[in-house]
Amino acid sequence: QVQLVESGGGLVQAGGSLRLSCVASGSAFSINAMGWYRQAPGKQREYVAQFTRAGSTNLADSVKGRFAISRGNAENTVYLQMNSLKPEDTAVYYCQASINGNNYWGQGTQVTVSS
Repeated sequence: QVQLVESGGGLVQAGGSLRLSCVASGSAFSINAMGWYRQAPGKQREYVAQFTRAGSTNLADSVKGRFAISRGNAENTVYLQMNSLKPEDTAVYYCQASINGNNYWGQGTQVTVSS
């Protein structure tokens, strides 16, 4: 059983920064990719960023230049550094991992950006 645990969310003023962390745990597995999605109230969940096993990264256009995704020394950890936060970044942020052909999700962490 694979579990994803996120941390690092919170309340921040516009222009501030937050760093989200996600750790995957469970049985032995091979992670193909890990990334982040977010869901604002009344909106669909949307893609934010991804880090692949090969080491490539990708960011949604809405966060390019402000967010960065990275992997920890351990393959099972991924970070999302969020700078220059805007009120429209307010959402529940979910960690997602593609492992052994299956997709897994964390429970989500709330990010609130005040104006």
